[in-house]
Amino acid sequence: MTTQPFSGALKTLFSSVLLAGALALTAGSAAAEDKLKVGFIYVSPIGDAGWTFQHDIARKAIEEKFGDKIEVKVIDSVPEGAEAERVTRELAASGHQLIFGTSFGYMNPMLKVAKMFPKTHFEHATGYKTAKNLGNYNARFYEGRYLSGIIAGSMTKTNKLAYVAAFPIPEVLQGINAYIRGAQSVNPDVELNVVWTNSWFDPGREREASDALIDQGADVVTHHTDSTAPTVAAEEKGVYSVAYHSDMSKYGEKAHLTAVTHHWDNYYTKVVQAALDGKWEPGSIWGGIKDEMINLAPMNEAVPEEVVAKVEAAKAAIVDGSLHPFAGPVVDQDGKEIVAEGTNMSDEDMSKMGFYVKGVNGKLPK
Repeated sequence: MTTQPFSGALKTLFSSVLLAGALALTAGSAAAEDKLKVGFIYVSPIGDAGWTFQHDIARKAIEEKFGDKIEVKVIDSVPEGAEAERVTRELAASGHQLIFGTSFGYMNPMLKVAKMFPKTHFEHATGYKTAKNLGNYNARFYEGRYLSGIIAGSMTKTNKLAYVAAFPIPEVLQGINAYIRGAQSVNPDVELNVVWTNSWFDPGREREASDALIDQGADVVTHHTDSTAPTVAAEEKGVYSVAYHSDMSKYGEKAHLTAVTHHWDNYYTKVVQAALDGKWEPGSIWGGIKDEMINLAPMNEAVPEEVVAKVEAAKAAIVDGSLHPFAGPVVDQDGKEIVAEGTNMSDEDMSKMGFYVKGVNGKLPK
């Protein structure tokens, strides 16, 4: 049987099919390349509450908003230090143009990697160092702490408050000091005991610290750590809790008075949009209640109406600038005046905070 050559029409048709296929493949590749590849690095598991959970809510928000314009990769439970550097470098090397690192200890690793990948945009949460392609962002957690302190100071019967803390860095000290100052604004007899876990996320240590503080007589427990363990301990021991990062009321229906909550949705949306538009620039953002980055979770029905009213009034005053959680006089635990009456502590001084205010017991770890 002799094979017949293609006619001119068939050749044209065949060529058109091949061309269309090639164009489709090219278009598909271009579409993939046009997507903004975004990476998120988390220090703890995502879970259903806590610091990482709140960041992941914001991550989901940008995926919903930007759809197929972006491609997102999440890596959680990344330790600070060498491992954070490795993960950041691998994300940058694999073409992620925008990388969010959401833990204080990621700062120096991200700064190092940023120098290696000058065309990649890096965003670091809670740090203070910037570079040509590294910005940082933070929230004024201390504003929410002050408000929650009003609740704790009003609800305590023993006048002993408990604080489970991670590391003695300025961000954590701002929270401790603002919390007791808020409590002192309604109850001058209140005092605060602190236990340090030296970990952002360690449910076992957080539970042990909570139990120890409750055994010392504390009847309101709060924390600057990532798990729900302090709230669970409070519920089981029959005392109150003030949660942190996110609403944890389902872990302590009776204990949970409120929570200082963090909200990153608007910021992440703004940054991703800027990157898509080719207008991203490194910045240094410190947003608070006024910027909708900090709020309180709904208050427990056990909180009296007059206490709720005090909290709402203080919240409005923080927003309009008439109340500052570190308005003078601010006195450290040894009686030394840090901020004079009639003045407010500056952002620069708060960013270097390294002391306990009067009312906090114990010595600050070095």
